[in-house]
Amino acid sequence: MSGLSILSEWKKNIFKPLYWLEGEEEFYIDELMDYAEKQILPEGEAEFNLSIFYGKDANWADVLNSCRRYPMFAERQVVLLKEAQQMKDIDKLESYIEKPLNSTVLVVSYKGKTIDGRSRISKLIKKNGEVFLSKKIYENQLPSWTNGYVQSKGYQITPRALTLLVDHIGNDLSRIANEIEKLSINLGSEKNITEDDIEKYIGVSKEYNIFELQHAFSKKDLAKAIRIIQYFEANPKAAPIQLVLPSLYNYFTKILVIYQMNDKSEKALRPIFYNNPFLVQQAMDMLMNYSYVEAEQVIMLLHNYNLKSVGIKNYGASGSSLMKEMVYKIIKGGTYN
Repeated sequence: MSGLSILSEWKKNIFKPLYWLEGEEEFYIDELMDYAEKQILPEGEAEFNLSIFYGKDANWADVLNSCRRYPMFAERQVVLLKEAQQMKDIDKLESYIEKPLNSTVLVVSYKGKTIDGRSRISKLIKKNGEVFLSKKIYENQLPSWTNGYVQSKGYQITPRALTLLVDHIGNDLSRIANEIEKLSINLGSEKNITEDDIEKYIGVSKEYNIFELQHAFSKKDLAKAIRIIQYFEANPKAAPIQLVLPSLYNYFTKILVIYQMNDKSEKALRPIFYNNPFLVQQAMDMLMNYSYVEAEQVIMLLHNYNLKSVGIKNYGASGSSLMKEMVYKIIKGGTYN
């Protein structure tokens, strides 16, 4: 069952005795746990019928006793076991999971991994409860997800602002959601998020960022690229080399993929770049200024400088110095050695 389906049933007061929330993507797990804590029970009932445990500190016997008691002056009680992946002797919960009470709603968050599907406890959970697997979304799904999340909050975001936000944060849905919440508080009645808002309220420079660095590469504008690197040097948290290199690698990999496409028209490129006109035009410029062989050479350069960034064949050069050297070679066509 999906997270949305579980929420939909909860809102209709349809409950199963057990919900096991597991997987790498914490955002959806946290959303469900937050709803279970704050919304399943009315405020007056929650005082007596809501129990919260944390895996690291929880004693399995206390959790069992809490699950087995009956609700006070209410139809049901809610028991939350957070961070269950840190709980010792979690298999001791098997006796309850085998015969759960219908008057108890036990919600367990098991973050960062999944329980062994071959284990007895896993089989009991699937038999008597509901399992939600929260998967990490792919990098190429981030713009679409972020745009959809913005719209779900009643806002619109410009393509350029969307690119700045996603490139700055990366694959961290919780942080993206928090930044959008911050924007909504600061924007007030304004419903359109622009790149100026991203710069003002999130602190991402609209002139000096990875997106603009890619733009400088697409135009082979060395002066602009160096200015951006100098900004990164003066603001180390803005874009460290460990953030810049993967972004550039992903981007130039897309350029290589485009070179193998029969149709390289603007229309054909739109789906690859999430219908973002700025990214599509940037890619068109890349195709004009870099041959397939040159794009391959850039991939080799990025790999080489990634090794240097972790100390391999690097004789004391800083991250910013490595980036300046790399930028020069990319734009001027240097070798990867």
